[in-house]
Amino acid sequence: MNRNGHKIVTRKLSLSYGPKLALHEISFDIKTNHVTALIGPSGCGKSTFLRSLNRMNDLIDGVVTSGEVLVDDVDIYRNDVDVVALRKKVGMIFQRSNPFPKSIYDNVAYGPRINGIHEKGKLDHTVERSLKQAALWDEVKDDLRKSGLALSGGQQQRLCIARALAVDPEVLLMDEPASALDPIATAKIEELIFELKEKYTIVIVTHNMQQAARVSDYTAFFYMGNLVEFDETKTMFTSPKEKQTEDYVTGRFG
Repeated sequence: MNRNGHKIVTRKLSLSYGPKLALHEISFDIKTNHVTALIGPSGCGKSTFLRSLNRMNDLIDGVVTSGEVLVDDVDIYRNDVDVVALRKKVGMIFQRSNPFPKSIYDNVAYGPRINGIHEKGKLDHTVERSLKQAALWDEVKDDLRKSGLALSGGQQQRLCIARALAVDPEVLLMDEPASALDPIATAKIEELIFELKEKYTIVIVTHNMQQAARVSDYTAFFYMGNLVEFDETKTMFTSPKEKQTEDYVTGRFG
């Protein structure tokens, strides 16, 4: 954690896909052990911003990034940064659950194994701990050899969260983690987010205003690649400073 209690600090972060500017000089601070929601209409830059926080955009041809992203006071865009280590520290949960075509156990043990842990006792402990943290252990503990693909959609998403937790990240990036789920599965994911923030710093992209209001401590509103407003969530939803924010959160546009 850096000195002022902020896990991630962005300063004038801009990003282009070829000639198209997707983010324009984004600057705000993400607090440790809090949930920060990114909201805004489709194509406004929120998922691009999220992927900037662990350099996932590096995988796309023609991306140019400028400005700074500091994680624990280290600029992650420096040339000497180990991107593999960064992505271990800053884990990612995608919109569509994407379990590997392996057993539940092997899905969760995958990360620890590629990081050199092969001792059965350690792997067993990590798998159990991660599944418990993801609120899935009680549902699957007698069936760990079952394929992860045989689980329901909501269970698959929690399995992906367990897989991310197994390598001991400090930050979890969630790109609309509940958008493909039914209301009951969504409620479980939201409950889980609330529990996980005790140990992790969480940044979540959501299209769902009610979800942002329920799960987050802070909210950033993006529009056309710009950060329109950033504040505590309750302020953003009850007395935003910008008319544009008010129109969006009340459903007048978006």
